[in-house]
Amino acid sequence: MDEKLTIIKPTQGWIPVNFKELWQFRDVAFVLAMRDIKVRYKQTFFGAAWAIIQPFFTMVVFTLLFGKIAKVPTGKIPYPIFSYSGLLLWEYFSQAISQAGNSISASSNLITKIYFPRILIPISATLSGLLDYLIACVVLIGMMAFYHYSFSSIILFLPVVLLFTWILAIGIGLWCSALNVEYRDIKYALPFIIQMWMFISPVIYPSNLLGKYRWLSFINPMDGLINAHRTIFLNIPLIDYNSFIINVFITFIIFFSGLYYFKKVEKNFADKI
Repeated sequence: MDEKLTIIKPTQGWIPVNFKELWQFRDVAFVLAMRDIKVRYKQTFFGAAWAIIQPFFTMVVFTLLFGKIAKVPTGKIPYPIFSYSGLLLWEYFSQAISQAGNSISASSNLITKIYFPRILIPISATLSGLLDYLIACVVLIGMMAFYHYSFSSIILFLPVVLLFTWILAIGIGLWCSALNVEYRDIKYALPFIIQMWMFISPVIYPSNLLGKYRWLSFINPMDGLINAHRTIFLNIPLIDYNSFIINVFITFIIFFSGLYYFKKVEKNFADKI
């Protein structure tokens, strides 16, 4: 009787993504995402209300500093709803890449003990923030009612904007989580990078204020996504479609390059973590 011989040897180069395997382990991503949500609000007095408190009070501070004192021009859009409609998407994005960037190093016990597709760890980290986004949307809907903005059919494109934002967050999360295993400086540099990124994104000011630095909006993928997000809720044409197309193209470059790098180095995670 012939016996089947299995040879285990180190992989070379890039390992293609096994989407069938990812689907088989989809429950793992859900469990990890639920774990992140529970850990985030464990032993907190306000619990999930922090999903509303943080962006709301940030909007209040921005309104006082940039709306009242600096008087940043936002056209006919009241500054509070202008800033909150951009801040809402930015809060999800920044939280997603922050959680994903530290996800591999924070899951050392899982990686060294059991097998599952490692890529699910940063992906699940980007999913948990979607719940906060949905909760915080309640405030935006209330502000729309207060400032007499109504929904239109363009709201149907909201899932598309969220999808592109999620893809971008995954791409950056894959890069940062993989690099964080090799260079622990990433853990300390990431909050600073996120903060700087916010100030070159149209969260607290419209893109047209960039002037001669308008080219930054073409290479900043969050520029088009934030403007699209505002347009969807406020029903005001704020999208530069040429910039948006370039932004989406850059988003996919970041995603696929992050996927490539992560799969290339993941075989060393258990040894270096």
